[in-house]
Amino acid sequence: MNRDILSHLPVVLAVARHHGFAPAAAALNMSPSAVSHAVRTVEDRLGEPLFARTTRSVSLTEAGNRFLAGIGSALDDIERTFEALSADRGEVTGLLRINAPRVAMSMALTPIMAELAWAYPRLTVEIHTNDAFVDIVAQGFDAGIRLGEAVQQDMVTVRLTPAFKAILAASPDYLQARGEPEAIADLSSHNCIGFRMLGSGGLYEWDLSDQGKDVSVRTTGTAVVTDATYARDLALSGIGIAYIFEPLVRADIREGRLRWVLPDSAVEEDGMFLYYPRRASMAPKLRAFIDIARRLASGR
Repeated sequence: MNRDILSHLPVVLAVARHHGFAPAAAALNMSPSAVSHAVRTVEDRLGEPLFARTTRSVSLTEAGNRFLAGIGSALDDIERTFEALSADRGEVTGLLRINAPRVAMSMALTPIMAELAWAYPRLTVEIHTNDAFVDIVAQGFDAGIRLGEAVQQDMVTVRLTPAFKAILAASPDYLQARGEPEAIADLSSHNCIGFRMLGSGGLYEWDLSDQGKDVSVRTTGTAVVTDATYARDLALSGIGIAYIFEPLVRADIREGRLRWVLPDSAVEEDGMFLYYPRRASMAPKLRAFIDIARRLASGR
């Protein structure tokens, strides 16, 4: 194989994983024209296009999918080999890419990121916040973070948080003006802050407990968000009732800015988990993240 082609393969992989030439150029610190040239060089060598390009999107062709399936894991293995050699010298380097919902930042990620920055200054951690479930392997992520129930069974998991409750919360001003619901059925007459799921596009039906039985409740209201953490801000402003993870509003409830509504209706979530394919745990950069995460989760 022409040696010039080898140097272009990581560029092709970046375009596929970032779904475009411009984002790949930004990630690689290259100009878009240089990225385009690298891809054209590989395509000319192969004799067929790897990407279908329009003015709005870039997607892999059938040949591109086959090609990336062959080179992706090989390039990842080469990167891990370089990182392992650095780790042998007592260094942890490279780029660790994690896909996580926005709520994971304050609930789990921030303290881990802080410790990593001090312990491994040559490691860069890139967090992609996305509430929709994604294929972390296909998208080129080293690991993901999700609720335990949402993690694929073939993944290795590491607990990041204890179990917690999903609760209803509203401001005292709202409850004084509209009255406090006494039963789940009363929610139909309240302004409920909705959550639109980015994956399916549908509105999330609130999972609640009705006398020990799990129920899904459709709600209506004047506000719908795609970021669960923003529901807290809207609840604090007095707009309506939010469905939210209790740790996100624990201080607000303790200090009286919000009140826990229908506490008996709260359901318990298993907690936040880091997950990754088994072979990825050999990478020193992910191993460093896991070690700190486990230590913080255990309270040491």
